Amino acid sequence: MARSFDTGIAMGMYDTLDEVRADIAARLSAAANDRRSAMHSPVVATADADARVMVLRAFDADSWLLRFHTDVRSPKVAVIEADPRIGVLAYDRQAKIQLRLRGTGRIERTGLVADAAWAQSNNFARRCYLGEGPGVAADHPTSGLPARFEGVEPTDDEVQGARENFAVLLVQVEQADWFSLAHTGHRRAVLTAGDGQWISP
Repeated sequence: MARSFDTGIAMGMYDTLDEVRADIAARLSAAANDRRSAMHSPVVATADADARVMVLRAFDADSWLLRFHTDVRSPKVAVIEADPRIGVLAYDRQAKIQLRLRGTGRIERTGLVADAAWAQSNNFARRCYLGEGPGVAADHPTSGLPARFEGVEPTDDEVQGARENFAVLLVQVEQADWFSLAHTGHRRAVLTAGDGQWISP
């Protein structure tokens, strides 16, 4: 069985669904912990068929829970709160592994998870929540940040007001569609938290 040299994650042909399940968990765990991982920035699609690239911040292999960060003023927050269906697409070009995840999203503005995520962020990351909300119209190119924070790290005091705009998006994965491309023959499996099935690619 071939091994991915840069990630150490097994790639190629698996013979059991348990191996596929372990591969999914390993790839998502690596993606959350290594910004160089091919799956670190998957595409996240909401129920209105809008999609965007987001950074995967955490993955719990036991509960199949993904964590992303978001601005509460973003239009996607209202969409998710009205219809929590979420799709997540990740692809490892070198390993030729595609993951299509379906699940339910929820926005948490306060609480232990949101507070811990904020505490783990540095002030460069926190400053993103100081400016205009996502999607606000402008008459010139803009980052949305106050001019004094362009390229500058705010102090702890200066980012205090940004916390109210910060939230986490938690995605409870309910189904994982794993697709391995190989010249010897593709393989595909669909797994849920407690079951799985090989299917034709």
